[in-house]
Amino acid sequence: MIKTHYDRERAVSYAHKWAYGRNPQYYNFDRLGGDCTNFASQVLYAGSGVMNPKPTFGWYYHSLNNRAPAWTGVEFLHKFLVKNLEIGPVAVEADLSQVEPGDIIQLSFDGMVFSHSPTIVSVGAAPSPSNILVAAHTFDADNRPLNTYQYVSIRYLHITHVNTW
Repeated sequence: MIKTHYDRERAVSYAHKWAYGRNPQYYNFDRLGGDCTNFASQVLYAGSGVMNPKPTFGWYYHSLNNRAPAWTGVEFLHKFLVKNLEIGPVAVEADLSQVEPGDIIQLSFDGMVFSHSPTIVSVGAAPSPSNILVAAHTFDADNRPLNTYQYVSIRYLHITHVNTW
């Protein structure tokens, strides 16, 4: 396994390009529980360039009916990113001060279940919820300040590297 660079510029560029649209290569999950994690996965793929093809526990998308749970499920994506020892992007749960553009935020609106996965597209010099800007699907947004969400719990997933062969 080789650790490689996560291309944050490519990830953010992809997020800006598709924040208010849908890439026709991917199914739009808005009517199947939301498209936010599908969009976050697309952004991660743009920055990593690799998918993990492992059935069930990997992270990949080929079609609506041929994808890993981690591609579209908030909790599954979290588990994949923080426990990934194989091919694909790797993350750590980080503090607010450690986030960078291209990282993923996960929000819980009820304090029990994380249910939204916006992507960070910009971070101010001293990161705070007012100067962290995100892009997201389901409730489509680009350059939306994090502090405009009414969440109960938050976790920051900082992408550290990408595992490749």
